[in-house]
Amino acid sequence: MARARSEERRGDIVRAAVEVIAERGYRGASLASVAERVGLTQQGLLHYFPTKDALLVAVLEERDRWDTGGGSRAAAGPWRLDLLASLVEYNAMRPGIVQTFSALLGESVTDGHPAREFFTERYAQVRSEMAAVLRAEYGERLPSGLTPDQVAPLLTAVMDGLQYQWLLAPESVDMPAAFRSFLALLGAPEPGRRPG
Repeated sequence: MARARSEERRGDIVRAAVEVIAERGYRGASLASVAERVGLTQQGLLHYFPTKDALLVAVLEERDRWDTGGGSRAAAGPWRLDLLASLVEYNAMRPGIVQTFSALLGESVTDGHPAREFFTERYAQVRSEMAAVLRAEYGERLPSGLTPDQVAPLLTAVMDGLQYQWLLAPESVDMPAAFRSFLALLGAPEPGRRPG
């Protein structure tokens, strides 16, 4: 029972952190502001998450659960290229979460960073999922002649690279439109349009 309460409390803290990040951005999301939102002291919050980075990794895990089936996509089934375009559009509506993801991703490449393992495992899984998406759309060869396994890291890099460019210059980079352009390069029909 105590374990269930502890897990429930951790979930409350993560949801509060998501809200605070959405409102104040990555840098403005202090442990104190999250603790206040859930009625804890900062010391009390540290019982559940010993560092800000540990809390932010939990936020990213929650984001991935939401994006991959625990929330808005629960009934959507496996990923498809048009759903990836929808995800890019959705991300454009939540800059705080995208900023947190991007900031932690950049920091995670250093040795010993608490988010390094999360991102290493995440990218292995994402590349595998992107290869499956491409295989479902094109079979074993894309129109370019490349295999889904060859293109999967490129697809992943475009999605995350566009996020950085959009965060730095949102007025200049239309992230959803740029991603649709990339899909056109792959030979995919625009979302909502069938090939003629």
